[in-house]
Amino acid sequence: MNAIKSLLRPLLLAGALLPLAGCNTLLLNAPGDVARQQGDLIIVSTVLMLLIIVPVIALTLFFAWRYRASNTKATYKPDWDHSTQLELLIWAAPLLIIIVLGAITWVSTHTLDPYRPLDRIKAGQPVAADVKPLEIEVVALDWKWLFLYPEYNIATINEIAAPVDRPIKFKITASSVMNSFYIPALAGQIYAMPGMETQLHAVMNHPGEYEGFSANYSGAGFSHMRFKFHGLDQAGFDRWVQSNRAGGQTLERAGYLELEKPSEKEPVRRYSAVAPGLYKAILNRCVDASKMCMDEMMMIDANGGLGNSANALAPRRRGDLRGGPVVLSAMCVTEPSAVPSWGVATLAP
Repeated sequence: MNAIKSLLRPLLLAGALLPLAGCNTLLLNAPGDVARQQGDLIIVSTVLMLLIIVPVIALTLFFAWRYRASNTKATYKPDWDHSTQLELLIWAAPLLIIIVLGAITWVSTHTLDPYRPLDRIKAGQPVAADVKPLEIEVVALDWKWLFLYPEYNIATINEIAAPVDRPIKFKITASSVMNSFYIPALAGQIYAMPGMETQLHAVMNHPGEYEGFSANYSGAGFSHMRFKFHGLDQAGFDRWVQSNRAGGQTLERAGYLELEKPSEKEPVRRYSAVAPGLYKAILNRCVDASKMCMDEMMMIDANGGLGNSANALAPRRRGDLRGGPVVLSAMCVTEPSAVPSWGVATLAP
């Protein structure tokens, strides 16, 4: 019997630990500095809360055992109702923890603001003054991700890469419904919304291949809306850029309109060039040149609408193949009289 018990105990322990085998500690030990700081914040907040949770649980179990009905030696005071010392102890501890949590939350909220440019590459290494962030334009489609690199004039579907220890500035939007752009190894999630632009600043500190996905349900193909993030050294990133330029095709507006249509399990695609102004047109929902861009529409509204001017729109100049009228520059300023009558603002991409 003793032999069976000695064998059974480690088996039960192994069975209890088995579910933990699938745990991934990436969030608490991320290779990207922003995600690592967020992981540290989770750990610090959890420890601070456990400072009150663990004693409360322990004392609850102790009181239940100490004052059980069978323990006749326990003190019995049916008329007791108040203790100033006990009240101070009960309320002071959680109050102090809340104050500390509030201070940490205030500081970290501003430090880790996704719109705030990075001031460090990692602990002890500030961003050099001459370093230019890598700008990546992100578009959430149904159900795939489009990434545009304006610095290199390339684009990819469901694949992204960046050099390690170089700040990254993401500009994020969507084509139809709201999604959430999330690379756990890099930084926290941020929403992608049609007609709006969100931003995210981050940096990857270790080479490797990491997973990215949408963290917000967006329809039937949501579960396949995943992509790979490659953290590369500068030489590897340069080779990646050259491979995109060599093996792809140009992403024109007509091609984007086809790409925008819902599809699932899209393979990685590469584009060696991108039509000028495509991201701005996506953001302003006027990739179709017959539609007026949102920024033009808002400028007209800000100046009182078309009712104030019969000539608010003008046809494009002969030879301009982008189609659609343009907004007179007089509609795009606070004081129309300050603009020459012949001025035309070509705002649509």
